[in-house]
Amino acid sequence: MESLRTGISSRSALCCVFVLWLQLTLGLTGDCPADGRTWVPFKGKCYHFVHGVEDKIKSYTFERAQSLCLGFELLTVQSQEENDFVIKYSPEVWKGVVNVWLGMYYDTESDEMRWFGEDAAQFTNWEDHVLSSDILPIDTCVALHSDTGKWEKVSCLDDVENGVICEASEKAEEVKKKPSVLVSVLVILSVIAIVGVSAGIWFLYHKQNLGSSIFSAFEYHPPFRVLETDQSCLVEAEETDNMP
Repeated sequence: MESLRTGISSRSALCCVFVLWLQLTLGLTGDCPADGRTWVPFKGKCYHFVHGVEDKIKSYTFERAQSLCLGFELLTVQSQEENDFVIKYSPEVWKGVVNVWLGMYYDTESDEMRWFGEDAAQFTNWEDHVLSSDILPIDTCVALHSDTGKWEKVSCLDDVENGVICEASEKAEEVKKKPSVLVSVLVILSVIAIVGVSAGIWFLYHKQNLGSSIFSAFEYHPPFRVLETDQSCLVEAEETDNMP
């Protein structure tokens, strides 16, 4: 019974180490928000395409678009690859051309457009021909056209758009990075140590039980004493003399 418990404990420890190694190797710890909405993962981020009711005309002010994200940020586009992803996935959710609000605003201090996460706009995809407008810089927001992927400056106060995409980072993104060689070596050494200790315990346990069974099987019994020939003759003579 004790050996069975030892074996189970060893196997459980090995399973835990294996699962840890698998998580570190494959990056299984990352995940999108579990809030009942549909999130689409892409390159370490999660995207929720707000589709609304199909038989109703969609129109969202910038303020309304922000509130629909429920604490998450509006879409930010940091690369051409991400911009292309939005264009390619949009037809899976919406019919026709959709203008999507971007989480971008005009920063009066730096006199440039910035993301709401305070990141500078390293990548932009403005329309080729920008029309002059009467929008005040402080009231300038940006919309992305789903048919071309181009960006247009629009009014944060007066314009309404028909597309909203919310964005979130995948949880524990730093754990998803490829594990270092040191971590892999430590995991391998842990497995070897657990196997060695388990084998040692198993060997000592069975050696103790085997030793006790051997000693119990060979109990000491005094040998039967055989009388020598002369002594046996004397015994028979004495018995004969004593007979009546």
